[in-house]
Amino acid sequence: MPPRPHHLPEPPPAFPPLPDWTRTAGQCESPEDALFSAGAALAAIHPIACASHPITELWRQRLALASAEAVVRLQGRREDAATLRDHLYFTRPGDDPGPAGSVLLAWQMLAKGSILRPPAPDSDWRETLANLLSFTIDEAAEEAIDAPFAEGARCGNPLEAAISVAALSLRLRPDSRPLALWLADVALARSLNWPAPVPLFAIRLDRSSLTLAAGPQADPRRWLAACARAYGQAAAFAHDLYADLARRAERLLAIAPRLRGRDADETVLALLKEDALAARQGRAASDRSSRRLFGRLVSLGAVRELTGRPAFRLYGL
Repeated sequence: MPPRPHHLPEPPPAFPPLPDWTRTAGQCESPEDALFSAGAALAAIHPIACASHPITELWRQRLALASAEAVVRLQGRREDAATLRDHLYFTRPGDDPGPAGSVLLAWQMLAKGSILRPPAPDSDWRETLANLLSFTIDEAAEEAIDAPFAEGARCGNPLEAAISVAALSLRLRPDSRPLALWLADVALARSLNWPAPVPLFAIRLDRSSLTLAAGPQADPRRWLAACARAYGQAAAFAHDLYADLARRAERLLAIAPRLRGRDADETVLALLKEDALAARQGRAASDRSSRRLFGRLVSLGAVRELTGRPAFRLYGL
């Protein structure tokens, strides 16, 4: 019997390593030095953010997960990334994923990028975001949400544009810190003309820095420096994450031609795009066949089981 034809993407593109000196953003005291280091780190991930390979979708999803974990901790909750992932993948459509799960859904929505494509700014995504992040749409919230889409937000330094949008949101709606973090990444993506926002800001911005944007402790220079350091550190994290995912994707694609399952190619493509998959019945394969396929991928070192549980398992790169 002739080998089955495969329909698989090319290996993910490789990008130059991040220069070591760009990782010093966390040590920069002055806003100018922090902005310079952060700008260099963002320049390094710019081609990744603009790439069209399926792995970039997974990359954004993993960054959304890291961002959501940071925001949940900012809110004083204890859910970690594994718990958030469970909220996302084991909540049935229409069911309430809970406060922490809603935060992850908000950052997943950000990572998908549809809000940057017309007619998104006039669609109902604002109401969806308000429901997920538990804030009320009022005049102040509308002004904050409109800020990243204003023409002025695309002028000048992209980092400063994102940081000023976050500060404006914190002044207008100090009761919704997650909204400010979310909007900053929208502003950065629009300024850099990225096809979709890359969740970054929340990953490394610490709670104490948020008091520098507005209120009695406001300090514009320290706020600028803190935000630039956060973006620089998050960009370095994102660059390292892509390199790790690209290595895993190459391993999976090298093994893929040896797979015989009817849904094998479809599963491989999904693994390249999705944070996690459960073993479920596919178009041409049963639950049992799907579990065998994932078991084989794990045994070959191409995929990881992400939960550590004997049941209700999830798989991903």
